[in-house]
Amino acid sequence: MNPPNLHLRPATMADAPAIWQIFQQAIAQRKRDGSKQWQNNYPNESTVREDIEKGYCFVLTENKQVVAVAAVIFEPEPAYDKIDGAWLTHGDYAVVHRLALADAVKGRGMAAKLFQLIEPLCVNRGFYSIKIDTYFDNAPMLHLLKKLGYAYCGEVFFNGAVCKAFEKVLKKVS
Repeated sequence: MNPPNLHLRPATMADAPAIWQIFQQAIAQRKRDGSKQWQNNYPNESTVREDIEKGYCFVLTENKQVVAVAAVIFEPEPAYDKIDGAWLTHGDYAVVHRLALADAVKGRGMAAKLFQLIEPLCVNRGFYSIKIDTYFDNAPMLHLLKKLGYAYCGEVFFNGAVCKAFEKVLKKVS
């Protein structure tokens, strides 16, 4: 259960500076971890603006402050058409890309809380599957996906890199 002061909402252009700051923190963290993920000018400020304009960008707020961000995309990801492995489902699905937390909230379970709000958002829009990918060396995300019940499905090629691909089938609410 999520505290009442946590809310998931679509991002607005007014959120762009806070979102970009969170991405800069995440980019720096990935670099400190020795990862190549997000070290090639992606995501960038244009990515943030485009995600907001397309309605992909969602922010998690705590006491009205943006503390996390994710792109939740309700259309197919072309990179997922070819997988070295097999997806659990073959129908419509939502995609989560570009998930990041503010440094100030790390270690408080905010990433799990973000997913706990994204999943019902997907179900409410008629999407009963979420697909996501991450780098092989993104230990925090790999741990989170396992903890939240996302199944490893294989490898996909996304944004110039081979990534681990995961899927979770969501329950329909009656």
